[in-house]
Amino acid sequence: MLTLPNIIGLILAYLVGSIPSAVWVGRQFYGIDVREFGSGNAGATNTFRVLGKKPGIAVLIMDVLKGFLAVKLAYIVGDYSSDSPEFIDFELALAVCGLMGHIFPVYVGFRGGKGIATMLGILIGVHPQAALICAIVFIITLILSGYISLSSMMAGITFPVVIMVFYSTNSSINIFSLAVAVIILVTHQRNIERILSKEESRIKWSKSR
Repeated sequence: MLTLPNIIGLILAYLVGSIPSAVWVGRQFYGIDVREFGSGNAGATNTFRVLGKKPGIAVLIMDVLKGFLAVKLAYIVGDYSSDSPEFIDFELALAVCGLMGHIFPVYVGFRGGKGIATMLGILIGVHPQAALICAIVFIITLILSGYISLSSMMAGITFPVVIMVFYSTNSSINIFSLAVAVIILVTHQRNIERILSKEESRIKWSKSR
């Protein structure tokens, strides 16, 4: 049952997730809106592509942090015991609100990013061990392929596998992990098409601005 503190927490999670890191960095330091260039997304990947490595890393860190903070609001505004199943469900609800905030940010006309970095922060908050394994898969795939999009998809697919095989007997986390994989694949449909047609951009780590 939703209480007033829980409703406030969900709203706050959405507002935290809505913080448009990529848009703010682009506008404040480079005088551009990154959504008007590259893939058109307001996320870390497009920031790397449009602005370069340093601003890309800055946006990556900020997006990861806001996903993590959205989940951890459960300790501040929730009224559940931290060892109860309801607490886990509330964390996952906060995670969804934070992710929706990133994808549909209220501050900049509901045009956000795909939520990969924010999702990483959420995974760290919900299940840090599984998040670490996903991060390793991401890094290995990126080194081998050079595609951030492919690396993101591989990490997303890895998450439910890790959760279901090695860790969780909690049905809520199982469902959430599957939803993560589906969301990542759905938001990367155009990337999949570009990879298959060999038109997808590869990250150039040696490039700096």
